[in-house]
Amino acid sequence: MNGEGTVLSLDFDHREGDTLIDQALRPKVTVFSLGGTIASTNSNSSTGGVTPQLSASDLISAIPALGEIADVSAVNFRQMPSCDFTLVDVVALARAIEETFAAGAHGVVVTQGTDTMEEMAFALDVLVRSPRPVVVTGAMRNATVESPDGSANILGAVRVAASGDATGLGTLLVFNDEIHAARFVRKTHTSNLATFRSPSCGPLGWLVEARLRIVFRVAPLATLGPVRDGDIPAVALIKCALGDDARILDQLEHLGFRGVVVEGFGGGHVPSRIVPSVETLAERMPVVLTSRTGSGEMLRETYGFAGSERDLLSRGVLSSGALDGPKAHMLLSLALLVDADPSKARALFERIVASMSFHGETPIT
Repeated sequence: MNGEGTVLSLDFDHREGDTLIDQALRPKVTVFSLGGTIASTNSNSSTGGVTPQLSASDLISAIPALGEIADVSAVNFRQMPSCDFTLVDVVALARAIEETFAAGAHGVVVTQGTDTMEEMAFALDVLVRSPRPVVVTGAMRNATVESPDGSANILGAVRVAASGDATGLGTLLVFNDEIHAARFVRKTHTSNLATFRSPSCGPLGWLVEARLRIVFRVAPLATLGPVRDGDIPAVALIKCALGDDARILDQLEHLGFRGVVVEGFGGGHVPSRIVPSVETLAERMPVVLTSRTGSGEMLRETYGFAGSERDLLSRGVLSSGALDGPKAHMLLSLALLVDADPSKARALFERIVASMSFHGETPIT
């Protein structure tokens, strides 16, 4: 894996009656382990809390039932809390997944911490061009507590990754027996097992009694293009709050930021007093408007006051469409990594957002 991780092939015997089922007939699924709660334990820990220590083989070997589903290989890709990931890790993982598909894998599962799972899943949705399933999962309960959920989530994720029904759906997040599209899913609770939700549309499907149920499908995202090696662009994510002024916005360019995502109020509004600063930034770098609510589609033509969505879009600000703040931040960062030219990065961002348009979009008259 180009030095990015250790590959382990785990050979499970699968018998049906007295007949050994040919391993070559089973789908090949590779599990990339990146650490997180699902890999955390307090063994040999001096910190007094759990830390990521379990390897990919530790996670997979604890679930013998996987051998009934797929020929599973495991890769120790990273071993860290997901809050420590950088864009370098994101791009390296996407490339490793593409190499794995080129080598013949039918599906890929990524296990990681839940803190940034929605961002990683969306990044893989944008970067991995193969139509084969990429499924991200993890755990809310670590292995030292009662009823940890990691093994069940891995089992469900491998079922989805091994299924032809998941082909062409982009990157998926499987958690608590629900199947979510990476572009819509969010972490919504600090500790609940049902933390991952897709507020705008609900899950694409679910798992029941080892069966996969897909109830609706999403269209593939547009191609972002090859990612350059080089400096990682700094993109700011700014949340509006009552009483805000423009002091932070006015410093972003001087601090070296090359793009900014503004989480505005409601359907896409900011205080009128910061509009001049937003417009100045939009002349110099990509500025994206999203909503601090975290769900729903941005408005485009309803309100007309200073700082409204109509006003901001007329000043060169980009709409995030149905993307929330963290995903818009990830997409703009990747667009700038593909092409450092601000105008070209804006066009890339808008192309991806446009490809998320909903089928059957019809104006009401």
